Amino acid sequence: MDDLVIAALAKWPNVPHCFGWLGLDARGNWYMRDDGAQAAGPFALEPGETGQTIKGSLLRHDKLIDFIHRNCAADDQGQWFFQNGPQRVYLELEAAPFVWRLQPDGRVLAHTGADAGAVQRCLLDEQGRLYLVTALGLGLVHTSDMVLAADAVERGEWVPQDVCSQQLPAEFGFVRSPQRRHAAQPPSQSAKPR
Repeated sequence: MDDLVIAALAKWPNVPHCFGWLGLDARGNWYMRDDGAQAAGPFALEPGETGQTIKGSLLRHDKLIDFIHRNCAADDQGQWFFQNGPQRVYLELEAAPFVWRLQPDGRVLAHTGADAGAVQRCLLDEQGRLYLVTALGLGLVHTSDMVLAADAVERGEWVPQDVCSQQLPAEFGFVRSPQRRHAAQPPSQSAKPR
């Protein structure tokens, strides 16, 4: 995390957490979700759920996106968050904590630009989405990179294993919607991003 974020945490250790205001979609894009977006519907549907989703406003500011990337982590419950100074902003995930971008030289990069390292497993869900497990964790292969993924499968580098998308959070220890989890718990501290 950035030094200024660490300093803010030390100066203001008890700032309430924020839920539902920031989402990562299946293509590695960030969305800000104001009150109106949150009231209109969830960021993503849970497997088997039907209804309307509302992503919110696409973030386009490169320096803000880089700041988010540098200051993301997961808590001990598998809830991913962005540490915005002293405030923890929990992330809504459309699919997984990482979106992989495949490179022509065989490297796998996260949506953050971080090198994912070697692919440990390759998973294919019931919707035909391809996930890779790396040292960084579980991530979804970006739809634009499926030709490179198919090439790796054809070469025998990756052998897709069938998986149910609904089981991925439990198996890989992440929470798609901390906001839903938080809403199901007794009232406590929650706030808007500062």
